[in-house]
Amino acid sequence: MLRAKPSVSDSREPAVVFLLDARSPIERRLLRRWAEEQSRRSADTQVDYLELPSLRGKGTERLEARLAAGDDPLLQPVRVVWLHEREEGGERAATWKHVLFGDPRDPNWIRQLWILRRAPERCRIVLAEPARLSELRERWRLAGGYDHGLTGGLVEFVVRQATLALERAERRERGSRYKVPRLVPEEILGRPAFRGAVAQLARRLGRTEASVLREAARDLREIAAAHSPTMIDLATHLFRYLYRRGYRALRYDRTKVEEIARVLQRYPVAFLPTHRSNLDHPVLHVVLHECGLPPTHTAGGINMNFFPIGPVVRRAGVFFIRRSFKDDEVYKLVLRHYIDYLIEKRFSLEWYLEGGRSRSGKLLPPRFGLLAYVVDAYRRGKSEDVVLLPISIAYDQIQDVTEYVTEQKGGRKEPESFRWFLRMLRRLRRRYGDIHVRFGVPLSLAETIGPPEPGSPPNPDERSLVVQKIAFEVCRRMNEATPVTPVSLVTLALLGAGDRALTLEELGRSLRNVVDYVRRKNLPTTAQLDPDDVEALRAVLDALCENGVATCFAEGPEPVYAIGPEQQLAAAYYRNTVIHFFVTGAICELALLRAAETTGERLRAFFDEGLRLRDLFKFEFFFSDRQTFLEELRAEAALHDPDWQAVLELGPGEIHALVRRIRPFLAHRVLRPFADAYRVVADVLARLGPSDPVEPESLLPRCFALAKQYVLQRRVRSTESASKALFETGLRLARNRGLLEPGGEELRERRAAFAEEVLDVVRRIELMEALAAARRSGLVEV
Repeated sequence: MLRAKPSVSDSREPAVVFLLDARSPIERRLLRRWAEEQSRRSADTQVDYLELPSLRGKGTERLEARLAAGDDPLLQPVRVVWLHEREEGGERAATWKHVLFGDPRDPNWIRQLWILRRAPERCRIVLAEPARLSELRERWRLAGGYDHGLTGGLVEFVVRQATLALERAERRERGSRYKVPRLVPEEILGRPAFRGAVAQLARRLGRTEASVLREAARDLREIAAAHSPTMIDLATHLFRYLYRRGYRALRYDRTKVEEIARVLQRYPVAFLPTHRSNLDHPVLHVVLHECGLPPTHTAGGINMNFFPIGPVVRRAGVFFIRRSFKDDEVYKLVLRHYIDYLIEKRFSLEWYLEGGRSRSGKLLPPRFGLLAYVVDAYRRGKSEDVVLLPISIAYDQIQDVTEYVTEQKGGRKEPESFRWFLRMLRRLRRRYGDIHVRFGVPLSLAETIGPPEPGSPPNPDERSLVVQKIAFEVCRRMNEATPVTPVSLVTLALLGAGDRALTLEELGRSLRNVVDYVRRKNLPTTAQLDPDDVEALRAVLDALCENGVATCFAEGPEPVYAIGPEQQLAAAYYRNTVIHFFVTGAICELALLRAAETTGERLRAFFDEGLRLRDLFKFEFFFSDRQTFLEELRAEAALHDPDWQAVLELGPGEIHALVRRIRPFLAHRVLRPFADAYRVVADVLARLGPSDPVEPESLLPRCFALAKQYVLQRRVRSTESASKALFETGLRLARNRGLLEPGGEELRERRAAFAEEVLDVVRRIELMEALAAARRSGLVEV
């Protein structure tokens, strides 16, 4: 132990021991000089100092001897912090140029000398929160330490606690955006609860505790993010460079982020963004960094852990999870304790509730795995509350659409690799407009499921009805936060025109009712689209044509725009991002037609048909609960005629007149692609024998073949319906209805009934499409 020269007699009892965290001879000299100065200033208190040993346990003898001295000193960790020069705007953030000469937060001795000579204000000595040895000893004992007189395990505990305290002190110096955990594997592996769970699992698996612990340590180091403040800065520069290659601006509301920051001070927040592009995480990372918030702990698929991207993003907050670990009990145990640790320490989380990127533009059905772990951690009292934050990340256009179209046509997904990353960079050379980040209404677990139950056993159950209800509510709020973009409205109009090309004037007329509907419903938008502004329409169309989503023929008297058969899936992607806003309106149209056809109570027929269509498309859209949906259906009808219920009682003629007054017609624009795809699935099933194989993998090729035939026969409206995503959802619906189970003649009849049901929906959609064509030609009132 090194002792500062006392200013008075050595008979004083030592009261303060400075633990000097020196990482170079220069830092050691600076800290010793500082400690000796503190000793000279302390007339009434004896001051000692010694160097803080390595976290790996090297050089612990002096500290162990000091802890065994029998007194109760105040232990004060001290460290040198090196700041780098301020960049434009007054920020101290590392850039790639700093890396050429080493980490600016951990300079070598040459750069340390240069800083001390040329910019001494960039060298700071920081003091961490002190603690009495008796207090640390008691915390160590409660954490699983043993006899009060032992110091071996206590030394490692004191070193770890001092290091963590120094990290907190350094973070105060550098800013809250660098609030990152340190020593995560060491802390988790040293926890008695974790050791006890490992021992219990070892007994259940019939293995030795040591072997399970070794495997758990490997899994934990494979999973855990390893934050580095410098890499957070560098990743921010990389992410900003990526999105700026293809996009003009990143648009978000800073006041919303400030509200989130206030929540982060009290509770852990789970950021749950939509997943439409590989830029989603980089974009959200930049937003938080620009607002001075720390990076999230983001769950990423292990497929993204390739060099050099994997090592960079892991040090910027991404933790990688295996795609499948259902039967790996050790891995599940480690992941649960990792999530427990993050929730307990109030670190923010981020993951994609959809599981993967949406290939169709619509929000995918939620995956419940990680949400179940978070809900379980809250339930067991790891935090007083956990706030789930739905986020919509909307793009005017995205660079991934070509890749998605290939997959939707049955092509294979390209595996992630460095070559794949370079191809993505090349695609970003085009211009795709703006990126819009919108924050939805937060969901509090404390308000949703009640207070936690500390002491309850762990049970991260994906099948829990509570977890599933929470997931669907979050998805509904994601959809509510998604803004309507000009591109989504234009593609909605062009796809609704079928195979007809439109002039700018015709497109404006087609959009007029749609834009008015958006305004009446007060839907969120990124920009107001004026259907009479020819130049604004031309700008949107030119952007779509530039990226191959639409086609312009300009050799005639005036240019006309269309979406060709090979472009329909790409265009549908943008329409589908906002399609949820129009689904209830489309269902209302079909329910009115059903009411006109019934001879019984027409109001009941209207609502029954609405519920039947809700059930038919329940795997495509996130509907409200049954009662709320009926109220939404009622409001939709009243939007077109406040006396709609009285009209129903007047008979089919008045009901059809009401339908013709609806503006805009939506069913053919919104539901036709899904109904046509379901028709293909239903007809494939109807052609099967009761004993034929019915696994989705074997049925998909049949669906693609029949869809191609139906497109040629014009029995299916467009190639958009020949989509892998739509076929998979149709097969999921069929499985839900028991149509993929083995059976006999009764199964054949139920499959035939399903085909008839879908065909009846298609028939009424075709009627709405005919009305839309008549309106375009002037036969129906505009």
